[in-house]
This record gives sequence, structure tokens and C-alpha cells, in this order.
Amino acid sequence: MAKTNLHTADSRGLADHGWLKSRHTFSFANYHNTERMHFGALRVLNDDMVEAGKGFGTHPHDNMEIISIPLEGDLEHKDSMGNVSVIKYGDIQVMSAGRGIAHSEYNKNKDARVKFLQIWVFPNQKSVTPRYDQLTLNVEDRHNRLQQVLSPNAEDEGVWIYQNAWFHLAKFDKGFTSEYSIKSEGNGVYVFVLSGEITIENQMLNTRDGFGIWETDKFSITAETEAEFLLMEVPM
Repeated sequence: MAKTNLHTADSRGLADHGWLKSRHTFSFANYHNTERMHFGALRVLNDDMVEAGKGFGTHPHDNMEIISIPLEGDLEHKDSMGNVSVIKYGDIQVMSAGRGIAHSEYNKNKDARVKFLQIWVFPNQKSVTPRYDQLTLNVEDRHNRLQQVLSPNAEDEGVWIYQNAWFHLAKFDKGFTSEYSIKSEGNGVYVFVLSGEITIENQMLNTRDGFGIWETDKFSITAETEAEFLLMEVPM
């Protein structure tokens, strides 16, 4: 029997800094919940909105895999390795912080907000050489399909990280059903609904709900409305 947990959208932590509004699925910054520290190797899932012309100043990280998935608008990235780039909807960005990296993320647009997911995953190797990568994905490839956007393997579809993890994005039509099979024994999956309503193993999930499922080898996903969601398979 699979184990599950449900984190409804309204149960998440909230940080409102004016220029930044962030909903925290797991404990982060001033939001601390002993029941919500992480899901396996998935440490942070922040649903961020940055106002026009604002952003995160240069700050350091180490020994964390940091993934950004833009949902709306453009975000300019700069880091201590000399990378300067802009990510937008359809892109995925990854940093292996390793032995240390500093970066900034900034909304250069003067008239549009940026919305993006900031995700942290514990790495399976410490103090690696820091690295940066980003990829523009074909959004059509997730229509009624689980589009792989991240894996442990540089040769595979999507970006890669130092962890036995796989991420998939999907956009399903109403009534479409698919099955997800766990890729590595002992892993679990955290599902985050970006829009619409889906059902997983008889559990109804609404927009911005999160749902963890583990101790199973596969599960079905049905779209009750047109729906977009992210699946994050990680070691437990």
C-alpha cells in the first residue's frame, strides 16, 4: 500500500516582502514547520512572484542542487562563474552549488511580474565543482505526455543534477489519464499542480496543491480539468 501525504495550497508558508511574494511548501527562511522540512531529497519548493524591476541580490549557496522553472515573465541570472543569461517560460535552469557559488536573479522588465518555481534538492556528492546550465524545452512535448526535464544523466532528456532524481512536466487535456512508473527503487514522487485539477490514486488535487507518494512502483494520474503539473521523483 502506497504511503501519501497532501499539502493543500492554502497550507503553505507565506512570505510577503512587497517586491517578492513567496509560498513555501517546505520550511524556508522565516517559515518553520517541523512537519514540513523536506520530502526525501526534495528540500525546498518555493512558488515565487517578483515584481517588475526587482530581484534577489547576489547571495551564496553551497552543496545544493538548485532548479528554477519560470512560469511567467523573464528572469535575468548572473553568477560568480561569469554566466549571464535570461530564463523565461519553457526554460529550466540548474545550478550545482557544490563547494560554493554566488548568484543573483533579477526581473529586468519594468512592466511585468515574474513567476517561477525555486526548487532545492540535496545532492548525492559534496563539494563538487560548481556548474550552471539552462535549457529551452519544447512546451508542446508535454501535451498529454510526461515530458522529462531533469535526470541524473547528462545524456538524457532535460538538464541533469547530482542526485538520483527525475522531474517531468505535463499538460493534460480534461479526461486524459497516464501512468507514472518509479525509475529507481526506494524513490518517491512529489507532485505539484500548476493549474487545474488532477486525481492521483483517488486523491483529488487542485491548483498549487502538493502531493507526496512513496512505497509504490507506479501510480495513475487523471486530469479532471485541463491541467498542468510537475512530478519530482527523488530518493526518500
